[in-house]
Amino acid sequence: MAMNVAVFGLGSMGFGMASSCLRAGLRVHGFDIDAARVASFLAEGGKNGAVSEVAPLLDAVVVVVLNAAQVESVLFGDNGVVPSLREGAVVLSCATVPPEFAKEAEKRCAEKDLLFLDAPISGGTVKAAQGALGIMASGSEAAFTAARPILDATAETVFRLGDAAGAGSAMKAVNQLLAGVHIATMAEAMTFGMTQGIRPDTFVEVITKCAGNSWMLENRAPHVVAGDYTPHSQVNIWPKDLGIVLQAAKSAGFHAPITETALRQYKLAVEMGLGKQDDAAVTKVYAKDAGLTLPKESE
Repeated sequence: MAMNVAVFGLGSMGFGMASSCLRAGLRVHGFDIDAARVASFLAEGGKNGAVSEVAPLLDAVVVVVLNAAQVESVLFGDNGVVPSLREGAVVLSCATVPPEFAKEAEKRCAEKDLLFLDAPISGGTVKAAQGALGIMASGSEAAFTAARPILDATAETVFRLGDAAGAGSAMKAVNQLLAGVHIATMAEAMTFGMTQGIRPDTFVEVITKCAGNSWMLENRAPHVVAGDYTPHSQVNIWPKDLGIVLQAAKSAGFHAPITETALRQYKLAVEMGLGKQDDAAVTKVYAKDAGLTLPKESE
């Protein structure tokens, strides 16, 4: 019989993961607060239904929401899924959350005889749709075994980082530090180049072939050149994710000044009303400050 899976959160990443599970032959129920996203998933062959009716039949729950508060609501809230799951079901927590939250969630699941995999994801919407994500996972051997069909369906690479929750989320925090800083640095470098007479398209052409390149620059800088800020990854994500980084750093007595600077730029972008735009829109903070006009901004 096909594995019964529920994916909570059918945003750009969750939808891709749910679709990848469908292609792998899993029986997938999709849930989202946006009815249109659910309808799109049903059109792809997914299933829906009341959580209370679906939960007892599930082998696995995949949570792909924005933050710890939403994970808490999905799992343990007033209508949370955990109390209705059968013994031995596995929960995959794929959101970016503080490591301590992941540890506590694992403990609370264990009290209900449930398995828990701390499994934050990386790779972007394209890789999510291709089933080619990187998953930074930690949990018991039993949790990895129970989650294997989902990991095989959604990931190109699964990094096994420990036998208990927390290690996966710690690694994701490290990744997000780099990713968030790289995007902000791309924005700074591109607009600095403009002050030196270097066009954004020339910047992309040259830097992506030079030592200053990064994956985030190569991925996000073309959005600025195209003047297209369709949100593949929203600006709003970064105050939350870099906030998690700084929270963990503070707990460790570690000072992260570059992260603090990048966080200020994202907060300024949110204050400018750019929170729901693609995170490449942080470039607009620099452009405004320097009096620059970005591609297509004058149209």
